[in-house]
Amino acid sequence: MTRRALLALGLLALAPPARAGGFWKPFLAGAASGFAIHEGSHLLFDLAFDAEPRLKGVSFGPIPFFAVTHRNGLPSNQEALISGAGFLSQHVTSEIVLTRRAPEDEVSPFEKGLLAFHVATSVAYAGAAFTRYGPHERDTRGIADATGTDERVIGALVLAPAVFDTWRYKRPNSRAAKWGSRLSKVAYLGVILFKD
Repeated sequence: MTRRALLALGLLALAPPARAGGFWKPFLAGAASGFAIHEGSHLLFDLAFDAEPRLKGVSFGPIPFFAVTHRNGLPSNQEALISGAGFLSQHVTSEIVLTRRAPEDEVSPFEKGLLAFHVATSVAYAGAAFTRYGPHERDTRGIADATGTDERVIGALVLAPAVFDTWRYKRPNSRAAKWGSRLSKVAYLGVILFKD
């Protein structure tokens, strides 16, 4: 399944069935914001480390795309942070959305778009990590190379928060979902920050 198809499925998974009129614009704005936050996080660390950021055309199978990339030869701790920044921003964003509401409160369409982007992107990257398929610039490969970790482990660390956050969205009172989500995010952060 292609990255766009996975993203579309993730976006639809959180969409309500009937309220299409006032739902889709803020939902798509939320998803676009999630994308901007993810890519902007890479750019922020690129600039912080003076890594000469630039856009590069890449492809994911037959789908043309782009990547925010940077010069080669960075120290591995900087490479890990730059490559992992997009997922870190997704973790923070989803934590804000899922924590700030009372369990009985409805999540806004904009917030659903943010969460859908987080889930779909994490699923797509995890699939790429498990199969080691996709452009050389994929985030999971960059993290794996920089930390000396098997890319499939990175894929699992990217997928786990998305699974737990989906569970939290569906069952906001679940303590297991909340703490599973938070612990999986801490585990991901630990790999990024405390490599060998």
